[in-house]
Amino acid sequence: MESRNPAILLLEDGTVFHGSAIGSIGTSAGEIAFNTGMTGYQEVFTDPSYYGQLLIMTTAHIGNYGVHASESESESIKIAGLVTKKFSNGFSRPSGESSLQDKLVQNGTVGISDIDTRALVRHIRGKGAMNAIISSDVFTIDELKEKLLAVPSMAGLELSSFVATKEAYEKIPANPLFKVALIDFGVKQNIINCLLVRGCHVKVFPMDVSLTEIQSFSPDGIMLSNGPGDPAAMPNAIALVKEIVDTSMPIFGICLGHQILGLSQGLKTIKMFNGHRGINHPIKNLKTGKCEITTQNHGFVISKDSIDSNNNIEVTHIHLNDDTIAGIALKNKPVFSVQYHPEASAGPHDSRYLFDQFIANMALINN
Repeated sequence: MESRNPAILLLEDGTVFHGSAIGSIGTSAGEIAFNTGMTGYQEVFTDPSYYGQLLIMTTAHIGNYGVHASESESESIKIAGLVTKKFSNGFSRPSGESSLQDKLVQNGTVGISDIDTRALVRHIRGKGAMNAIISSDVFTIDELKEKLLAVPSMAGLELSSFVATKEAYEKIPANPLFKVALIDFGVKQNIINCLLVRGCHVKVFPMDVSLTEIQSFSPDGIMLSNGPGDPAAMPNAIALVKEIVDTSMPIFGICLGHQILGLSQGLKTIKMFNGHRGINHPIKNLKTGKCEITTQNHGFVISKDSIDSNNNIEVTHIHLNDDTIAGIALKNKPVFSVQYHPEASAGPHDSRYLFDQFIANMALINN
């Protein structure tokens, strides 16, 4: 077995884990979170919603099937750092194009392995979300503590501008049926793919787009993408979405887009004690009574209390583990959103019907 350099993980509350360095040699900090998915690590690591977070993978083996270009959700790894129990430098999948180690190094991603991730996750579950720092080049705890003090809290942090497109671009299927304006707060590639296979000509706009620019595209509907950070720290995006809702165009929001939609309608968002991150989260559709197994990645949710005082908002989905709000719709407009990821990459495809619902809303408006 190849020997690795030492590495340290220091949590905000002073807890220390010693392990082995993976990825690039260096130091990286951010809010530490955990993902319970058993597969799909490349999709997870390239998801822009993870920007600024150190990520613990709870499955024991990471890297064993390598990486493949078709399994990236963006052009680069977005996690701030990786924490895992067992890490494989090699890979066994015939279609694998390179090792995860090479990918981490190419992206300058710092990581730590060979620690007790079960104990670490139990600690975070008990203490709540907190900042942490990984280092494979600084080994003095006092120096790491000083660096960690400079790391901002995720609450109040706007991060979408670091991962969203700066220029508009278009994706056009062979036989386009609808035009969708997608506002990019940190979109995953498979959200765009799910629209393309349904005949949508997608124009992806930067997050600082104006309503006038969107209307010049003459879209049939609006998609509000996922993304990282605290939605309450995005007043311009909230104001834009309020303007869009007032036009009565069909709207579909996912994750951060769902939260921004809620804020635009006077709802409030709150930071969770621990977020939902994984590919096996149970959701109940309150309109059909059916349940779905879903992919999730979020640390903020819409407040239940704020919905109770808004007569124009219908709760459409709830999370069955903790009863948090997982989906809303406006009662008087073709506007809806969900807290989870219906494109589910990686994950089950139970919720892809929501894209069909969006298509149906656009078709209804056009007829």
